[in-house]
Amino acid sequence: MPKKASEKSEMSTVEFFCQQTLRTEISPPSIGNVQARIRSAARELGWSYTRTKDAWYGDPRISIKPEELFRVEAVSGLTYAREEMREHEHAIERADALLGGKNSHLLGEIVAAIVERLGLSHRAGNQG
Repeated sequence: MPKKASEKSEMSTVEFFCQQTLRTEISPPSIGNVQARIRSAARELGWSYTRTKDAWYGDPRISIKPEELFRVEAVSGLTYAREEMREHEHAIERADALLGGKNSHLLGEIVAAIVERLGLSHRAGNQG
């Protein structure tokens, strides 16, 4: 399988965040069946039904654009990117303080690798 195809075979954390936010916050089960929920979410977001359905089902061929992510955040009241950045910056600050601020570039790379390994980059998408 070509590298490009394999890269899009899994949902990114942004697409996962959008999918979960659509299903739980923007168009929760109380609205009705899945089709009605997708229609409702499409109206709320100002997206087409097809685009919303693709995000709802996590179609690996889609890529959420920044303005779409901002719209999901605005409608749902949840944040993805800003919270993610705060978590990473806080982890780097803590590690920097522990190590006395030496070689902060290398330290940033180490912390980023640890954060990724621990799966903290997926926590924002798992908020309910």
